[in-house]
Amino acid sequence: MSNTAPIKWAQRSDSLYITIALADVKDETITLTDTELHFKGTSESKPYAVNIKFFQPIDSKAEGSSYKVLPRSVQMHVMKFPSEKDDDDEEFWPRLLEDKTLEKNQVKLDWDRYVDEDEEDEGFDTTALEGGNAMGGGPPGM
Repeated sequence: MSNTAPIKWAQRSDSLYITIALADVKDETITLTDTELHFKGTSESKPYAVNIKFFQPIDSKAEGSSYKVLPRSVQMHVMKFPSEKDDDDEEFWPRLLEDKTLEKNQVKLDWDRYVDEDEEDEGFDTTALEGGNAMGGGPPGM
């Protein structure tokens, strides 16, 4: 049986930054769809998994959606779907997951990347993700 990997997240009006806080991840499998994220990997010889359903659909095939396995974590930058409202204001989500109960047990805010909705003036610093893998739900190398 797999352990549940710890998740941290932050957002901007147009994107999410998700961190799976596991060191030295090996044999990772990451599948991102417009509604869900599935992660499997090994850290310190223990199997971990994440299976979450997002609060709202995201754009898994967007050019800005990517991930990278770093020494201390797996970091993901995921683009939200553009809002269909006429006011051009993208909206902040009240939480990451559709299920409030799972949110309390599995997910924490990433206070290092957090900005208040009315103080947002720029996107995430994604320099750590340079050279990372594009999302898209397919196996690596496809």
